[in-house]
Amino acid sequence: MALTATTAQGADKFNYVVDRFADIEILRYQVPGFEDLSLNQKTLIYYLTEAALQGRDILWDQNGKYNLEIRKMMEDVYTNYNGDKNDPQYLALERYLKQIWMGNGIHHHYSQDKFIPDFTPAWFVAQLGHKPSEELMGVIFDPNIMPKRVNQAEGADLILTSANNLYEGVTQKEVEDYYNALKNPNDSTPISYGLNAKVVKKDGKVVEEVYKVGGLYSDAIRRIVENLHKAIPFAENDKQRQVINELIRFYSTGDLKAFDDYSILWVEDLDSQVDFINGFIESYGDPLGMTGSWESIVNYKNQEASHRTEVISENAQWFEDRSPVDPRFRKPEVKGVSAKVINAAILAGDSYPATPIGINLPNANWIRAAHGSKSVTIENITQAYDEASHGNGFNEEFVIDQPTRDLMDKYLFITDNLHTDLHECLGHGSGQLLPGVDPDALKAHGSTLEETRADLFALYYLADPKLLELGLLDNPDAYKAEYYKYMLNGLMTQLMRIEPGKDIEEAHMRNRALIARWAYEKGQPNHVVEMVKNDGKTYIQINDYPALRQLFGDLLREIQRIKSEGDYEAGRDLVETYAVKVDPALHQEVLARYAKLNIAPYKGFVNPVYTPVLDADGKIIDINVDYSEDYINQHLRYSRDYSPLTR
Repeated sequence: MALTATTAQGADKFNYVVDRFADIEILRYQVPGFEDLSLNQKTLIYYLTEAALQGRDILWDQNGKYNLEIRKMMEDVYTNYNGDKNDPQYLALERYLKQIWMGNGIHHHYSQDKFIPDFTPAWFVAQLGHKPSEELMGVIFDPNIMPKRVNQAEGADLILTSANNLYEGVTQKEVEDYYNALKNPNDSTPISYGLNAKVVKKDGKVVEEVYKVGGLYSDAIRRIVENLHKAIPFAENDKQRQVINELIRFYSTGDLKAFDDYSILWVEDLDSQVDFINGFIESYGDPLGMTGSWESIVNYKNQEASHRTEVISENAQWFEDRSPVDPRFRKPEVKGVSAKVINAAILAGDSYPATPIGINLPNANWIRAAHGSKSVTIENITQAYDEASHGNGFNEEFVIDQPTRDLMDKYLFITDNLHTDLHECLGHGSGQLLPGVDPDALKAHGSTLEETRADLFALYYLADPKLLELGLLDNPDAYKAEYYKYMLNGLMTQLMRIEPGKDIEEAHMRNRALIARWAYEKGQPNHVVEMVKNDGKTYIQINDYPALRQLFGDLLREIQRIKSEGDYEAGRDLVETYAVKVDPALHQEVLARYAKLNIAPYKGFVNPVYTPVLDADGKIIDINVDYSEDYINQHLRYSRDYSPLTR
């Protein structure tokens, strides 16, 4: 099988960096070990990747009702342009197009703020050849129209002030009342209400438009299903065939009970080396945390690296029994916790171009309790991040001293991956709700608090001697590398992703700020963590790592109580006190220091290209992998070949 890589320093050097624009750096990732898979496994991956790519338009439309129309117009102007390609107007169009590709729409994938083009409306209309409606021109050029895709501002109507396309004609209260009327507090196996539906008002009545074959997004879902059918003959075993068939049933009916049945089968499939997620899954794109954004990742197991996650999952009960939370909130029996390290073969939907580095699913609490969960760490993605960051000057600028830098150089890659393993494998799967507590009780703050809980569980146990006993670390001080990086990021360096004068809004950033700021404040009487000045620059200094671990445990105890009891007010107060506001002076300093390094604060990826090799009879005899496609050509090809909803 031929593997092609763009190289910068010779044929044996893989070039991870593909492109750079605005605040984004685009990377590529390798798929190591793909050539060692069987032909059946490669073919299975091929059809699953085709199913993944067919869902692209769904996410774009979920993110905003004008996104698909705007994307097509911008791509038409770009591809038909025959003028001076050094013209600042053309270069501004290219930059804007790259930005909306990264955001899967006209809003930034992380800050949620709308991109405002630097080319003029007059130039755009002249290139397009006709003038779009005033409404559409306002959406593109007016910063006051649909300014934020997901609004989390306390006190606002989060539905009316968010620009996503998950709701139409309804208020936040109407949506909450609608779903509260459907829920049965005595149901021990509730479906994930709202996961696959747009909520609208028709004839004065609030109703759901369900995503399914024959329903909303039917043309795209039909293509997904067609490729899932093609994948079935190449499934590795009967269990995997059942998983795919149940997913097809869910897409065909839109029945959320079928999605639960699929999720249970998926959790119980532990023997397949090839795996995938495909569907409406994470709800960060919904200000109420209910509707799932469409996404897919196709992957295969990294056999060697999975040893550490297997060791962790085998000892899940040990960790749960010793968690610092109230024993009432611990799981008396941890069921079905499985974990592995994977190599991503394709990223799609809400996992592309930006992607998570770890996944823990399913999200339904009752399925986790009764059937367990499946966790993965995506190591070829973390490897790409690590390789691309070498020598960028970040540690020299922000880490307080050489001994700390040396510790991070030696141990941060493994402790970072272990933190992800513990977060996904044990953190999300830990704890339990008290009987009768609504899984959605924390409302708009639920995503932030859940990520906080999982991070704290991972941080607390990363410093436990048990990891040395299990052979996962070889130095009792190794955890300090992750602790330092986490506090530095939560207190300071993640601020480089925030525009001056704005609050922290993204759930993961709020989670990190909450943990770091809470621990910093509570540790001040004993000087556990300090912010010190050196040559006019602020640095984080950790004076007592064991005490910091204890603080993480204390906060975990409270966050788990909030989750288990559904204490919305306490959760809201923690988020609003520690996770939202920004110190403007510190923010300005971080931005200035960061600007000198010329490091892009956000990373995205291009995917490998998979091409079947056919024999004379048209039968697949191999799958070629090519890494040479660039960012622009990949997105233009996706728009050409995988746009079932674009007219």
